[in-house]
Amino acid sequence: MKKILFIIVFLITIVGSAYIVYREGVLPVNSVDTAPLTFIVHKGDTINTIINNLAMDRLIRNRIVMYGIIRKLGIERDIQAGSFKLTRSMDAYEVAQALTKATDDVWVTVREGLRKEEIADVFAKDLPTFVPSEFISKADEGYLFPDTYLVPRSADADFMISLMTDTYKSKVNQSLRDKMKTNNLTEKDVIILASLVEREAISTVDRQPIASILLRRLQEPMRLQVDATVQYSLGYQRIQKSWWKRPLLLDDLKVESPYNTYTNDGLPKGPICNPGLAAIEAVINADSSTQNLFYVHDAKGNVYFAKTYNEHLLNVEKYVDAK
Repeated sequence: MKKILFIIVFLITIVGSAYIVYREGVLPVNSVDTAPLTFIVHKGDTINTIINNLAMDRLIRNRIVMYGIIRKLGIERDIQAGSFKLTRSMDAYEVAQALTKATDDVWVTVREGLRKEEIADVFAKDLPTFVPSEFISKADEGYLFPDTYLVPRSADADFMISLMTDTYKSKVNQSLRDKMKTNNLTEKDVIILASLVEREAISTVDRQPIASILLRRLQEPMRLQVDATVQYSLGYQRIQKSWWKRPLLLDDLKVESPYNTYTNDGLPKGPICNPGLAAIEAVINADSSTQNLFYVHDAKGNVYFAKTYNEHLLNVEKYVDAK
């Protein structure tokens, strides 16, 4: 009888303690502290990461209690990435619910190699007041730095252009600008070449070899003959629903455009996309004394280099024409 009584008392103690921990964990960290704090949930953050960050910012009292509340409410999949205005006067339930509501800010990712029309489409999906045509007419191709941005949902074209160009200026710093002089290139030359490299080099390891070939062709001089410049010249393809036509036909290479490097000498009129830092650095570090003058892609995007035109033709026959 005493043993049973002991077990009952023990269970009551455990349950009681758990209840006290739960009640304590639900309470606000500081009920009188109503100062708003910005809490950020990044894309890809796990529930554990979010809870740990809440605890580090002293927005919740107990991690385990917070996890239990999220599971109880069934909101694991409803928590959004973005920024949230929270206070230490909110209890754990209020904090959990706040993370499921639309925020003032939203994460937007612009990947490398997009032209400004494609970037405008990315923004239009997440920014209700954003006007793509205004962005396209005002933005300078090549200087819209690819990155993941946390921006207000009310952001307009001017805001996004300013944000991206300011990021470009901070990334392409004076140190990089000084290095551009090594190959006697202006900043505009580097960005144009980097935009070609960004579209032509699928693999990271191919960026600098391709940049070196393009630089050597310029110094030979030879026409660059970059397919991506033709794609840029052709513009939007309604059937493919793409700004980058594939495959290109022989007649496509004759399109009249100041961007077509098959019909014009030297660099195209301007950048054909917005390159990332790796492509820019590949151009800055390019070796114009490379022995290779040609390259070709196979169907999987692998690149094969050649020193002579005859070697290049063999690569085309082996890796492109062979089906």
